[in-house]
Order: sequence, then structure tokens, then C-alpha cells
Amino acid sequence: MSISKIRSILYKSAKYLGDFNAIKRAVQKGDFTPIVKRITRRIYGYITGRGMPK
Repeated sequence: MSISKIRSILYKSAKYLGDFNAIKRAVQKGDFTPIVKRITRRIYGYITGRGMPK
């Protein structure tokens, strides 16, 4: 397995760990603010990532 494949796997898992962390914080706080912030950041990252050249 190459380093780039390992890196890709780690980035994907970190992305989902951030999602689960936002859900955990929302449950602890009792409101949906962390989840909404996470969703907006993911959308913003997706949009800006599309504009960057490969």
C-alpha cells in the first residue's frame, strides 16, 4: 500500500470522525448548533475545493 493511499484513508476517516464529534457535542449541549456549523463547513469546503485546480 502506498503512502498516498494511506493518506487518503486517514483523511476520509478524519472527516467522519469530525462529523461524529459534532454529533457528540450537539447531544452534550442539547442543541443542533455544532451539527449546523459542521454541515456548513463541509459544504463550504466542497464548493471551494471545486474551484481549486488539480
